[in-house]
Amino acid sequence: MTTARQLQALLDGPHAALRAETRARLSQLGLEKGDGLARDDYRDLVLEWAREIGRAGDGARSFPVAYGGQDDPGGRIATFQTLGHGDLSLLVKMGVQFGLFGGAVHRLGTDKHHAAYLRDVGTLDLPGCFAMSESGHGSDVRSIRTQARYDAEAGEFVLHTPDETARKDWIGNAARHARLAAVFAQLDVAGEAQGVHAFLVPIRHLDGSVVEGVEIEDCGEKMGLQGVDNGRLRFNAVRIPRDNLLDRFGTVSPDGIYSSPVSSPGARFFTMIGALVEGRICIGGAGLAVARNALTIAVRWGERRRQFGTGLDMDTPLMDYLTHQRRLLPAVCQSYALQAAHDHLTQSYVDVLRTGEGQREVEALAAGLKAVATWHMVDAVQQSRECCGAKGYLTENRFASLRADSDVFVTFEGDNTVLMQLVAKTLLSDYAAQFEDLDAVGMVRHLTTRQAGRVLEDLGRSFKRADLHDPQWQTTALEFREDRLVDALARRLRTLVKAGTDPLRALSQCQDHALAAARAHVERHVHQLFRAKATTPLLEQVRNLAVLSTIESDRAWWLEHGFLSADASRDLQKQVNVLCADLRPHALILVAGFGIPDALLRAPIAVDPQTGGAGSD
Repeated sequence: MTTARQLQALLDGPHAALRAETRARLSQLGLEKGDGLARDDYRDLVLEWAREIGRAGDGARSFPVAYGGQDDPGGRIATFQTLGHGDLSLLVKMGVQFGLFGGAVHRLGTDKHHAAYLRDVGTLDLPGCFAMSESGHGSDVRSIRTQARYDAEAGEFVLHTPDETARKDWIGNAARHARLAAVFAQLDVAGEAQGVHAFLVPIRHLDGSVVEGVEIEDCGEKMGLQGVDNGRLRFNAVRIPRDNLLDRFGTVSPDGIYSSPVSSPGARFFTMIGALVEGRICIGGAGLAVARNALTIAVRWGERRRQFGTGLDMDTPLMDYLTHQRRLLPAVCQSYALQAAHDHLTQSYVDVLRTGEGQREVEALAAGLKAVATWHMVDAVQQSRECCGAKGYLTENRFASLRADSDVFVTFEGDNTVLMQLVAKTLLSDYAAQFEDLDAVGMVRHLTTRQAGRVLEDLGRSFKRADLHDPQWQTTALEFREDRLVDALARRLRTLVKAGTDPLRALSQCQDHALAAARAHVERHVHQLFRAKATTPLLEQVRNLAVLSTIESDRAWWLEHGFLSADASRDLQKQVNVLCADLRPHALILVAGFGIPDALLRAPIAVDPQTGGAGSD
């Protein structure tokens, strides 16, 4: 029999020891001290927590050894995900300081920047922020309008905010704590535009006073994450030294000559942005951690709470009801499957850093998995809250903070809908071969020469009699949907363009189709990666429920396209019910496998006075 410890070992993966250390460190911080604090006091407490973790070595984990790090990006991603079981303001504060700001210095800077800043960034002796988003250009980074003009006579860059649409907005750490900002701006050298580059811009002095020419304001009250000081930045002809350009991918000589190892401006932009893909991987992983928090609370309460029994004894646990099982158990199983994909993505990213190969594939998977994982998180938190009834509505049982603090994940590090369009474009166009032509117009024109129309009908008819528990049938079903959607999307775009529709308008008219194709791609990928890890009878059942509930949620599509017969579709629904019943006795073990200590759950309804809430082994 598979035990909770074995399940936790599977989820913890190669960084099990590091995850255990992180859980222990979080448990010792006294996270309850943040409950009910005034906003500024809470923000200062979160800063101290982050500084404590940074000084223990976790902040600089992905930095080079020479600058206080361990050159371990995979370990940093694992640590970040584990932080998602604790205070989410702390998680985001850590992500901004060490991932975004520190990552910009590390990945976009060169040795002089590493030597000057990384050690203090890693210990949080130098608080910083990551100033990319603008009020008028959220996801459209290429169109940001903050200016950085090089003054060759002074040997300085001049940073300027031309209007309110160019104001840096939603910048974490900016409103209260950051002293240095990694600012993304349009570089102008001798009147020639060189595209978006990153600059290190001081915004506060050591005493906390604001640097002359910099304007800072708080973004105001938010739905959640009150411990993160999001702010707005404006620059009024702020001058910085030439060396403050993060110049790994583009540099300016003292006399004003621009040069770059990447010749094409388009390729240079995507290379720079690709160097920061780690943020999307981290947010997707954190979303999975939040979902597991919510599901653990709900399953434990469902085992403990009894009602609607017969006679005078209300002795039926909520988890015995099919409706409860259907709302929670598929999400529990999908949490296991999505973690397998997250682990694969993390390793692929580490491989890219080591070899430089496969960057575009990793970027696309990071975008798609971040979207699917955080949508899964939103659904899991909502279903879990409802399954806990009025108890779930109490602040003490964490759903209020879990929902409020995590909801932004679906638009953080890229809006999910925009990210899924990126996945769709990757499916339709060979980015590796057309590295310099990544815009939507070029992609659609490329499709006009693509040979679409692969014959899939025979394949669909041959699988109408479904063996629903056969992993190969499951894989074939997901492949069929993905191939058919991508194929039909290509034909649809080609038809519109040939009829004279502008390529951008054609793409806009097919966005619903593109999103469906992208989601189908990610879900197929998740299933195949988890299939390789489902090596015990219990995990095979987990795999079956995860994938069959996914297919069931879109079974109308398989019916419409002839892959499922009506009888097979009805059997699919029945099999999901059977799997829920089969896995119901293992519900506590499955959530115990998530490995979340009670000190991090901090939900009274998740703690059984007799068992301590830990579940069966």
